[in-house]
Amino acid sequence: MIVYLLCFILFLVGLYGLITSRNLVKIAISMSIMEFSTFLFFALVGYVNGGIAPIVDPADPVKIYVDPLPQALVLTAIVIGLATTAMMMAVIIRLYRKYGTFDIREIKSLRG
Repeated sequence: MIVYLLCFILFLVGLYGLITSRNLVKIAISMSIMEFSTFLFFALVGYVNGGIAPIVDPADPVKIYVDPLPQALVLTAIVIGLATTAMMMAVIIRLYRKYGTFDIREIKSLRG
């Protein structure tokens, strides 16, 4: 139960950084922290204490297996999150080249 609470706290740390920061790079890092906390949560959902890899052995059918579906979904989500982060960083770099700042409030006031 404590690990689920820690995942929630990690998500809240990322949300706090997302809400309070004006720097675009810090916002991107906060979003990555939030993403990581959800990945960790989904991986923990499929974990079973004392479970083994889900390779079925017909000779010994009475074993506890770890659920592989959340792990597969997390791997897919990591790839999608990496692509999203790369796109977000590319947009941030373009904004910096155009306006010369990472501050959102300054970018809003510069109009150009």
